[in-house]
Amino acid sequence: MRHVMSTAAQRKVMTVGSVCDVLAAEVLCGDDRTLSAELQGVGAADLMSDVLALSKPGMLLLTGLVSVQVVRTAIVAELCGVVFVRGKMPSQEIIALAREARLPILRTEHTLFEAAGLLYGALPCG
Repeated sequence: MRHVMSTAAQRKVMTVGSVCDVLAAEVLCGDDRTLSAELQGVGAADLMSDVLALSKPGMLLLTGLVSVQVVRTAIVAELCGVVFVRGKMPSQEIIALAREARLPILRTEHTLFEAAGLLYGALPCG
C-alpha cells in the first residue's frame, strides 16, 4: 500500500506575511492573524471600480493609488490585504481605517509591474 499525502499537506500556500519576503515589503498595519491569512489570489489595479467588479474575497490588492477609498474598497470586496507600490506611504487616516478594519497594509519599493511579476513567480502552481 502506498502512502498518499493529503491535498492540504501537498499544496503550498502563500500568506499575506510571506508577501513581505517576496516583495521586501514593510508592514504598515497588520497582526499575526491577519498576516497569516492565505491568499486566494492577487490583483493589480488603480481603478477601484475594477477591483469591485473583478476581485474575489481573500484576494490581495497591489495598487499605486494612495487613497482612503482603497481601504474602503478592500473592506467591501473582502480582500485579505493591500500592498502600496513604488514606496508610496499612505496617510495616518488610511492606516487608522485599515487598522480598525483589521486589514493588513504593506508597502514596497517595487513598481506595480515588478510586484505583480514577483508574486506571480512565487505563487504555488496547482
